[in-house]
Amino acid sequence: MKNKLFLLLWTILACGNVQAQTTFTHPWMQKRVAYFGDSITDPRNSGSKKKYWNFLQEWLNVTPYVYAVSGRQWNDIPRQADKLREEHGDSVDAIMIFIGTNDYNNGVPIGEWYIEKDEQVMYGHGQPKKLVDRKRRYMSMDANTYCGRINIAIDKVKKIYPTKQIILMTPIHRAQFHRNEKNWQCTEDYTNQCGIYLEEYINAVKEAGNIWALPVIDLNAVSGLYPMMDEYAQYFSDKDTDRLHPNDKGHERIARTLYYQLAALPCTLTF
Repeated sequence: MKNKLFLLLWTILACGNVQAQTTFTHPWMQKRVAYFGDSITDPRNSGSKKKYWNFLQEWLNVTPYVYAVSGRQWNDIPRQADKLREEHGDSVDAIMIFIGTNDYNNGVPIGEWYIEKDEQVMYGHGQPKKLVDRKRRYMSMDANTYCGRINIAIDKVKKIYPTKQIILMTPIHRAQFHRNEKNWQCTEDYTNQCGIYLEEYINAVKEAGNIWALPVIDLNAVSGLYPMMDEYAQYFSDKDTDRLHPNDKGHERIARTLYYQLAALPCTLTF
C-alpha cells in the first residue's frame, strides 16, 4: 500500500512539473525595453548585422528603444535617459545599461563612491535623545571619475523611472582594436593611462548594483566571451583588427545568456 501511495504521489508531482514547464511564459515577453550604452549596442555600428537586442526582439517580441552611441562613456547615460523620456515618456517597462569599456580605454580614474563628512545627528537609545558626533557619507557626484559618473547616471535614471526595472550589465572582455593609426587600442592585459586594469571598471559596476539596489548581469563572466584567446576570435568582428566588438555570432551568444538571466528577473515591477 505504501509503495502504491508513493507511486501515485510521484506521478502527480511529475505531471505537475511537466504542466508547469509547458505553461512557462518568459517574463520579458512582449515588453518595451530601453537599451543604453556604447558601440556594442549602437545599431549604427558596423561590427555586426544583428545586435543582442535584435535577437531578444526576435525571440521574445521585445520592443527595443535603443539610445546607445558608439564611443560614449558613463557620462552620456543621463543624455540617453533624457532622450528616452522625451520620445517615450513613461511608456517603457525596463532599462538595460551596458557601458564602461570606453571609460577604461580613455583612462577615466575610478574615484570613490562617497564623500565623508563629520556631522552631528540626534540619537537616543535607552536614554534621552541628544546630539552626537557621527561621520556621514554623501554620494560622490564627480563627473571626472568613474564612480562619480555612475552615481550621477543612476541617480538620474532612478529619479526619472522609479517604478521601472533598471538592470546594469558589466563590460565584456576585450582584446585588440585597430581601426586606424589614430584609434589603436590595446588588449585588456595592459593597464590604461591611469595604470588601471579593465577588471576594476567591471568590479565597480557590480559594486554599483549593491550601492543603488539594482540587479547586475555580469556579462564579463557569464557570456563566456574571451577574445584574448584565438579560439574565441570567431565571436568578434575581425580576428586581427577587432576583438572588441562582437559579430553576429558573438551577439547571439550574449543574447542567449541574457535570455536565461532575464528569466529570473521581473520586467515590470507593478501589477
